[in-house]
Amino acid sequence: MENRRDMIVIVDDDMTNLATAKNALSKKYSVTTVPSGEKLFKVLDKASPALILLDVEMPDMNGYMVIEVLKSKQKTASIPVIFLTSKIDPDSEIRGLELGAVDYITKPFSNQLLIKRIDLHILFEKQKEELIKYNVSLEDEVEKKTRTVLQLQNAILKTVAELVECRDNVTGGHIERTQHYMRILVDFLMEHNVYTEELTSWDIDLLIMSSQLHDVGKISIRDDILMKPGKLTDNEFLEMKKHTDYGVEIIRRIERNTTESEFLRFAEIMAGSHHEKWNGSGYPKGLAGIEIPLQGRLMALVDVYDALSDERPYKKAFTHEKSVEIIKEERGSHFDPCIVDVFLTHEKEFDKNQVTGKIPVCKNEEIKKTIKVVANAVGARGGNMPGHVDRMRRYLEILVDFLARHERYKEEISSWDIDLFLMSAQLHDVGNIAVADHILNKHDKLSDNEHEEMKIHADFGIKILKQIKDTIHNDSLLHHAEALAGSHHEKWDGTGYPRGLEGEAIPLQGRMMAIVDVYDALTTARPYREKREHGEAVEVIVNGSGSHFDPGLVDVFLECENVFEKAAAGVS
Repeated sequence: MENRRDMIVIVDDDMTNLATAKNALSKKYSVTTVPSGEKLFKVLDKASPALILLDVEMPDMNGYMVIEVLKSKQKTASIPVIFLTSKIDPDSEIRGLELGAVDYITKPFSNQLLIKRIDLHILFEKQKEELIKYNVSLEDEVEKKTRTVLQLQNAILKTVAELVECRDNVTGGHIERTQHYMRILVDFLMEHNVYTEELTSWDIDLLIMSSQLHDVGKISIRDDILMKPGKLTDNEFLEMKKHTDYGVEIIRRIERNTTESEFLRFAEIMAGSHHEKWNGSGYPKGLAGIEIPLQGRLMALVDVYDALSDERPYKKAFTHEKSVEIIKEERGSHFDPCIVDVFLTHEKEFDKNQVTGKIPVCKNEEIKKTIKVVANAVGARGGNMPGHVDRMRRYLEILVDFLARHERYKEEISSWDIDLFLMSAQLHDVGNIAVADHILNKHDKLSDNEHEEMKIHADFGIKILKQIKDTIHNDSLLHHAEALAGSHHEKWDGTGYPRGLEGEAIPLQGRMMAIVDVYDALTTARPYREKREHGEAVEVIVNGSGSHFDPGLVDVFLECENVFEKAAAGVS
């Protein structure tokens, strides 16, 4: 099918000039001729040409008058106009260009020159349109990526917050509820014009999202203190108070290793100041009045309200009315008086009995769901097919089960919390967030430079997880995740990355993940290739025994490869 030809409109009151120009252009363009400006506007009501050739000297309405009308209307303002004229004085040419003409061609004209000038201007206009479309597309992509990053950041924050909350198992749902109360309080403060100037300068969504980490420092508190059912001793309370400083340090460590630290700014402030009191008797710094950041003063009230109105092992839940009365009594001592006044005006909105729907209690299943959200968000950027996370978990379950039957691996496997290992495995590629989209989503083979860039995901994954794990003194919540993220691309013969580890120097978690990751990659379709059959995938893994893969693990894999095949086919 022939490509549609660009339309040129020629405007001239001289029929000879119209015929000459039309004959010159008709072989390449679709040409329409009109004898006046008035007729031109009638044509433009029905068509949008690629270019207009406009005579300057015409009766009634000359070319300058016509172009002024063209440029005044949104529909026609962007159509390029070339003036055709017998005038050769500079003033006339400058006037035409100032009115918006893109070129000036004198009559009589050379046919070849006319065609060449038109070709260039149409090409330029098309390139300009493509650039505009590209910029719009780029803006959309940037906006989309920003939303994706924000969602991923929120999922990571939620994961960490829920891991903390589930260690402190007496406060299920605390994080969800305090977020809800914070949103209500901020909305009513702005409605009453209280602290409006500061609040309107904030990204409120980031504030609410970051509030999840206000107690992140509790991850460094000993279990015997954090989970004590009775009242703390003075020494235990002193230790508990350190969670504010621990929280600030944890967040600062994360900030130092990411360029996307803005979303943690609120978290650091709230973690360090939500136990300060208006009268200066709080901790950790003993700040008073407006020395306490507004974020901390807000969190102080919602944190205490939830503690009062929720049941604890050492106390029953106070009624909403009793909780409100206690906060009212602490106005001007514990809490900012202005914030309390707004709270009291709308206190019924905080009553849990009035909140629609139940706030979920923190359970192990909720952590699993949250980690899966993070894994799927990262996987989606890497073009992984739907079900990748579920398949990887199933393959690891199979491999763990068979490894546990072998004396060589039994001791190490039995020392693991298998459920925690399987959850953590979903984060093995979390470092992909640091890889550029054009590399991560490339359908063809990566260049050497692109492959080197791709390798950074292993180190970045370690950084993301290590900054959190290093602060945990009595727990190993992310131990497996860090080992997996940093070693699943190592190879048995030492030719892998990021450290070039060899043999059993590679953590067992990474050696296991190497096999299941390659198996899943081979047996699922990719945009650049068809999926391979199970037998072909097994052959690749066998051929890689002793070079890419741990020979002992390959032997175990061969024992259960038929179970892998069923899992890949979705057969239980």
